[in-house]
Amino acid sequence: MVHIYNQIVSAKLANQKLLAILIDPDKVAMEYVSVLIQKINTSPATHILVGGSSFDGNHLDELIIELKSKIELPILLFPGNPSQISDKADGILFLTLLSGRNPDYLMEHQVNAVPILKKTTLEVISTGYILIESGSETAVERVSKTKPLDRTNANYVLQTAQAGEYIGNKLMYLEAGSGAKLAVPTEMITLVSQNIKIPVIVGGGIRSKNEIKGAFDAGADMVVIGTAFENDSNFFD
Repeated sequence: MVHIYNQIVSAKLANQKLLAILIDPDKVAMEYVSVLIQKINTSPATHILVGGSSFDGNHLDELIIELKSKIELPILLFPGNPSQISDKADGILFLTLLSGRNPDYLMEHQVNAVPILKKTTLEVISTGYILIESGSETAVERVSKTKPLDRTNANYVLQTAQAGEYIGNKLMYLEAGSGAKLAVPTEMITLVSQNIKIPVIVGGGIRSKNEIKGAFDAGADMVVIGTAFENDSNFFD
């Protein structure tokens, strides 16, 4: 069995950049999935993330089964809470919201997820999740009831990422939020990526191929595209 995390680390060591498409089940009707699959299969995506801030878990299994039947990419859960866990996926980003101090997202949801995860064969990947201020309130901010970190204070973001690395996070996710006005600053990506050893994922507010390239050039190991692909399934054409 090939482990997804080991593949991500190997890609980082080889300077091979990864691209994930984030699918929010709240925004995808099942009748549209076949068109979505077609677009994903002609895109440069290397991974698929499935999840959303407020999704209640309905049709999650059905969606992932349909995706897996026609796509060979690894599918990772990107859950907002334990109800978004499906044993149909390949793995899960086991998130800790390092930027906030709401105990539910620091530990409570994780504890509640354990009995569910123990019944699956999902690869569990500990992921530090840092929300960066992006010019508007995001769904993550509303649902988690936490404030993002100041986008002008890259040193504090780095400290937060380093704390997550010390705690034992295997991935670090810098997130501007779904539909963000502003993406994570490239200088912040550079500072973090140059000063932690674990792979860095960057998402939120990225709307063009140039912005993807900019995040990669700044040091992101994986870039996540969500809203831009949702709004224009021809994004990669």
